[in-house]
Amino acid sequence: MRLILLLAVAAFGLAGCAGKPQPIGGAPGLQVIQGELPPPTQADVIGPTVSYGVGPFDTLTIDVFGIPELSNREVRVDANGRIEFPLVGTLDVAGLQAREVSALIESHLRGQFVRDPDVTTTVDDTATRSVVVYGEVNQPGVYPIQGQSSLLKSVATARGLTDFADSQDVVVFRTVNGQRLATLYNLQAISRGLYSDPAIYPNDTVVVGESRSRRMFDNLVGAAALIATPITILLQQTL
Repeated sequence: MRLILLLAVAAFGLAGCAGKPQPIGGAPGLQVIQGELPPPTQADVIGPTVSYGVGPFDTLTIDVFGIPELSNREVRVDANGRIEFPLVGTLDVAGLQAREVSALIESHLRGQFVRDPDVTTTVDDTATRSVVVYGEVNQPGVYPIQGQSSLLKSVATARGLTDFADSQDVVVFRTVNGQRLATLYNLQAISRGLYSDPAIYPNDTVVVGESRSRRMFDNLVGAAALIATPITILLQQTL
């Protein structure tokens, strides 16, 4: 038993040194900044970043009631969130709901081309926008992201932190104006309301660090159990 105690004391001493988050950065082209990351541009995520509506590369079907030439037309949103439609030309539809796209087309057709246009827009295929959540989360993976999201929401989407997660060591990677950026967040402080929950955008990568002190403690408990088991069996046999 004395051996187990000595092992415990030694392990806790090592854990105190191992529990500190490792510095981030050093990769070519990566800039590490302090504080919250700036939002990406439209080009960085290939489309609007905080919209629940139509986005780049979505496929729409547009019908103008009573006009066969303008009905059942399939259009694809380009990388800038725009579509081409007969008579009205180029329209910026990024971030609009389907009904808002219909109203926009109606406004351009009304009077000049059609007396009282009735337009129906259907979103047939939505291009996936995603965020990568990696590290000490229960289900690492690539998750679709629509509209506004946040760091806490992204971690929750990955089924939360593992038992060995370091909530004070959460790194977010983002591309802004073509520059790869990274910063460190304290998820524990954010969850307690000490800081605002930062926004997460499409193409972001969230990496949750590991608490090595917790990992070492868990390994120590397992090793101590293995050492103590024969002693326990021996004592039970002598009783």
